[in-house]
Amino acid sequence: MKKKVLKRLMAVCAAALVTLSACGNSAIDDAIKSAESSNQASSESSVAASTDASQPSDDGQVTVAELTYKDGTVLRMACGYNNAKTGLRFDADVAKEGVTLADGVTYHTGDFKPTWVKVQEVLNFTIEDKYEGDKDTDNFTKWTADAGTLASVDMFSGSASQLQEGGAAGQVVNIAEYLDMMPNLKAFLADKPIVRMALTGSVEGDDAGAIYGSPYFDGLDDIEKMPLMRVDWVVTLLDGEGEFTASKSDKTAKPVYQPYMPTSGKVAVEVVKADASGIEKINKDYDAAGNIIANMNAKGSMTGVEAVNMLREYIDKAYNGYYGTQRSNLFIGQNAAWDADELVALLRCVVANSATLNENGAKVQGLFSREESNNSRRADIYRIAGVLFGVRGLESRQDFLFFDKDGQLHDARSEEDTYAALLRMNDLVKEGLIAADFIASSSDITTKSDNYLKDDFGFMSYDYNQTQTIFNENGTLQDGEKYMAVMIPVARWNDGTGEKYMRFTESWRSAKSGGWAISKPGVGEDQDKLYAALKLIDYAYSEEGQILMSFGPEAFRDDANTFDFYGKQMPHISAKNYEDLWKLAKGNYTNFARQYLGSTLSFNKSQAFEMECTTAVGKEGLQNVTNAISLGLIKHPELTLNSNMWYTIVPTVLPTSKTDNDTIKGYTELTGSFSTNKLENNVLLNVIIRGTTAENSTAAGVAASEAASTIMNDWHGKQYLAIKQQAWEALRDYAEANFN
Repeated sequence: MKKKVLKRLMAVCAAALVTLSACGNSAIDDAIKSAESSNQASSESSVAASTDASQPSDDGQVTVAELTYKDGTVLRMACGYNNAKTGLRFDADVAKEGVTLADGVTYHTGDFKPTWVKVQEVLNFTIEDKYEGDKDTDNFTKWTADAGTLASVDMFSGSASQLQEGGAAGQVVNIAEYLDMMPNLKAFLADKPIVRMALTGSVEGDDAGAIYGSPYFDGLDDIEKMPLMRVDWVVTLLDGEGEFTASKSDKTAKPVYQPYMPTSGKVAVEVVKADASGIEKINKDYDAAGNIIANMNAKGSMTGVEAVNMLREYIDKAYNGYYGTQRSNLFIGQNAAWDADELVALLRCVVANSATLNENGAKVQGLFSREESNNSRRADIYRIAGVLFGVRGLESRQDFLFFDKDGQLHDARSEEDTYAALLRMNDLVKEGLIAADFIASSSDITTKSDNYLKDDFGFMSYDYNQTQTIFNENGTLQDGEKYMAVMIPVARWNDGTGEKYMRFTESWRSAKSGGWAISKPGVGEDQDKLYAALKLIDYAYSEEGQILMSFGPEAFRDDANTFDFYGKQMPHISAKNYEDLWKLAKGNYTNFARQYLGSTLSFNKSQAFEMECTTAVGKEGLQNVTNAISLGLIKHPELTLNSNMWYTIVPTVLPTSKTDNDTIKGYTELTGSFSTNKLENNVLLNVIIRGTTAENSTAAGVAASEAASTIMNDWHGKQYLAIKQQAWEALRDYAEANFN
C-alpha cells in the first residue's frame, strides 16, 4: 500500500502544533523530519545499490537496474549551459592552441571536456554533440521549431516552463513514467517534496504527475547571496580609542532617509556569540542613544568626521559598550547586530570620507551592483532592499511569489510594503549613497565589481560570496584591503504570527529554472536511446555522479583526503587543479568548472566545490553567516511544507496549463515591466532610481499604495495571482494524494 508522505507530514504538523507552538519552527521541523525518516531510509538503500559504474556484459548489453541498452549507444545531445564556452566540448576561445589540465591531457577545440569523457566511459554510450551555444530558452525554441528538427536530437536543454509546455505538446519524454527505474533520482526527490512538486508538469489528464526535465541545482538548500563590504574601511572608520580624525572630509548630503527602526525604547535582538559557541540576547537601547538616523537628521549636513564620531558614540551608548573599541563588529563581526538605519548611517560616513578611504581621492560610492549595465545584476539592489526592510518576494524562486502563513500566494509586485521599501532606497539615491553608475545605467556604462574594488571606490554589494571574494586574492585588492561577506541584518519581519525583529533571507537555493530533457521524437521507438538518456539523468543523482558533475573526474580530485561539508565527507580538489583554477579562471570556480572541466552544467552541483575554492577571506565571512544559520539565528524558506507556509519556498514552476500561460503572456504590462534582461524595463529598479509610480512617470514621492494598486488592478496582478493560486492548490492536492 502506498505511503502518502505529504499527507502524513501535514497530519504530523497539525497534531503537533498545539504542543510545539511554544517551541518555534525548529521543533516543528524536527517532527516533520522524524515523520519522513522511515521513507528516506528505504530510499537511501536504493541509492547505495545503484551507484556502481555500468559494465557491459558478454552480449554487449549494459545493465543498470532495469535500464538496459546497447554498449556504444549514440546519444545526440543539444545540451550545455547558455553559451559556446560552457558546452560538453572545448570551444576555440577556451582551448586556444591547446590546454593541458590536471589529468595530464592536452585538450583541443572540439575535444570533449574531462567530465564528459568520463561520463561516456562510465555509462558506455557515445555522445554526438549537437549543442550550438544557445541559452536555454533559445535552445528549446531552435530544436522544437518543427518535428523534423526535434527528431534530430535525443536530449536538449530549455527553461522549465518551456519543457512543461513541450511535454504537454508531445515533444518531451515524461521521466516520471520511468521513475521506478531511476532509484537515485527517485530517492533524491522523495527527500525534497517542494522540488518534486516544482518538476510536476501537470496534475490533470493522462500526463498527471509528469516530469519533463531533470532538475538543475546550483547548490541546494543553502544560502545564495549575502551582503559584502570593504570591512577594512569599517575598521578604519569605527575602531579605536578616542575620536576619529581626518585632515579632509566631505559633507554628508542633506538628509532624506527617515528612521526605519524605533526612536525610543529598547529592542532585544539575538546575536551569535563572538566565539560562535551559541546565541545571546543584546539590546538596542534607543532611550540611551536615540536612533542614529534621527540623530543625524537633526544635525543636518555635517562633515564626514562629525558623522563618524556621531556613529561611534551611538554604538557605544545603544549597545552599552558591548562592542568595546571594536565597534566595527556591529557590522562585520560574528556577533554583528546591524540594521537598515545603522547601515545608512555607515554609508553616510563612508561616502563623506573619500579622502581617508581612497588614496587617489576618487569619490567613494556606497552600494553598487556587480555590472551596472546589466539588469540581472542591478536587480541585486532591490533584492537587498527586501533583506533590509523585511519584504518578501524580491528573491523568490518563481517570479515575485511568496506564501502567507495559510498558504495563499502573494506577489511582491502588488504589495505596498515592496514600494515602501523601494522608496526608502530612492531616499538613498537622493543622498548619493547608491553608486552613480547604477543610477545612470546606460548602455555605455561598463563599471563592474572589479572596477569598484581595484580602484578603491566601491564599498558594498549584495552578491555571491565565492565569485566576489576572489578579488581578495587575484590582484584586485592590495595588502590590508578586505572585501568580505557580513551578517544578514536585523529587520522587522511579519511571518503571519506578528511582527518580530529577526534575521531572514529569501536568497535560498532550490531548483533553478532550466534543465535537460529527452526528445520524444528523437528517441522515438529506440529503447536503447531512451534508456541511455534516462540512465545519464539517474546517474547524475547518484553519490558518484553528483561528485563527478561537481568536481570532475578522479584526476582532478584528491579523494584520499576529504573534508566535512554539512555532515558529508567530500573530496578536496587536487593541487594541480587548484593551480589551474587561478591560472585559467582567476579563481572563479564556476567559470572554471563549466569551461574547462565540463562539470556544473546541469543536475545537482554540490556547494562543497564552491567552499573548497573560496578564498580565505571568503571562507571567514561565510563561516560567520553559516554559523548563524546552523544556530537558527538566520531563518530562511524551506524545501518542505512547513506548518507556517510563510517559511515554505515557492516551487520554481507551477503546473499552469497552456491556456493559463497564454493568458499570463497577454498581461503585457505585468510580464514586460519587470525584466532582468540586460537593459530592458524594470519597474522596481525605476522606483529606486526615480521614485516613480508603477506607470514609470517622472513624478517622485507617490504613495506606495498607488503603485501596488496599479499593478494589482490595472496590470492584471489579481488575475495572475488567481491563476497561480489555483495551480498551487491543484498541485498540493495532487501531491498529497499521489507522491510517495
